[in-house]
Amino acid sequence: MALEDYRAMMERCSNCSGCKWIPFDKIKSQRFSENCPSISYYNFNTHSARGRFQLAQTLLDGDCEFSPDVVEAIHNCTACGSCDSTCKITRYNLEPLDHNLALKAKAVEEGYALPEQKPIMDSLQQEKTMLPGELRSNRLHWASGIDVKDLMKEKGEVAFYPGCKYSYNEKLKPVAANALKLLINAGADVGIFGSADMCCAGRALQMGFENDYEQQAKANMEVFTKSGVSVIVTPCSDCYHAFKRQYAKLGLDIKVMHLVEYLDELIQDEKLVMKNRVPMTVTYHDPCHLGRLGEAYVPWEGKEKKILNQVHTWEPRRPRYNGADGIYDAPRRILQSIPGVELVEMERIREYTWCCGAGGGCSQTNPEFASWTANERITEANATGAEAMVTACPWCEESFMNAKDEDGNTIQVVHLIDLVLQAI
Repeated sequence: MALEDYRAMMERCSNCSGCKWIPFDKIKSQRFSENCPSISYYNFNTHSARGRFQLAQTLLDGDCEFSPDVVEAIHNCTACGSCDSTCKITRYNLEPLDHNLALKAKAVEEGYALPEQKPIMDSLQQEKTMLPGELRSNRLHWASGIDVKDLMKEKGEVAFYPGCKYSYNEKLKPVAANALKLLINAGADVGIFGSADMCCAGRALQMGFENDYEQQAKANMEVFTKSGVSVIVTPCSDCYHAFKRQYAKLGLDIKVMHLVEYLDELIQDEKLVMKNRVPMTVTYHDPCHLGRLGEAYVPWEGKEKKILNQVHTWEPRRPRYNGADGIYDAPRRILQSIPGVELVEMERIREYTWCCGAGGGCSQTNPEFASWTANERITEANATGAEAMVTACPWCEESFMNAKDEDGNTIQVVHLIDLVLQAI
């Protein structure tokens, strides 16, 4: 939808400020009650979902222009969807996240992208990754030495799709390699896309570059279809969201699973047995794109109507993405199946989790804001008394590796698969 199509939502937002806080019945302390990194960091209403509704309306009405401050407010949204989940606690007829993305797209369309975004998008066009400086010729180095099918040459049921971070980041490459080995050893008919492996481009959509995203998405979908795979498994939550929700809108009809879902099934089927004790107290961070943004896309066509000329509704009933059906239980079941691991929860979890700060391209375009956001989560994690923070997303993992809490303390950050490897 174009930005103009959201005008009714701009006008009907009631300024309740629900987009700024986790639901009141979920609040355990004032310290960890906020939900939107942007409004929390900038402390100015325009940086909230409500403020961006107002901003978009004034832009459409010609009452303001794309000034530097306006452009900053538009792009400094991590696209984490937290405002979307909390808005839908009290409202059913607003889509803050989709609107924010449309606002970004409008800015890009009008020529108001951030200077820092240019090398990212150039890299996507030239090297098929949104990590500037990385070469496509090095993309498969993470899989060196692993005897695995090339799905462009051999048939296989499962495609393992590592994503850019796990393909290029030296600290994170072992996660992808170990995950693939684990699937092979568990008997999965798995392969990789070889030289056809490319960026999912989900972050291009998060930053407002709709055309670039769609071009790359369609290229990937051609690869997926040509391979003939039945399932795509990825350890990256950004890739998971892109395939599960966004590619589905373009017609992708292949089962998509995050690595934690696949591992959970292997454990339930006793193909993976946790026999070694791992004595550790951990807390789990729900990645935004695996949790509240991990709900499957539901096709819908309908129209808006009013009941008694007052109540907005849709006919037929429209799907409501409020984050409740994201991937939350699978990673927690895995942790609970590991002998010796004790899980202690943070205050903001599941669909009300606090973002790591990397989303929407912010870790690359505004590292100071992104770092502050990550530090806030480390403060919350350390408040639990846990020895380590476990997550299942490379962007989250990288963000937290260098983060410190408000007292300057760090926390050990581990991917869930690292604990699984210790336990089997």
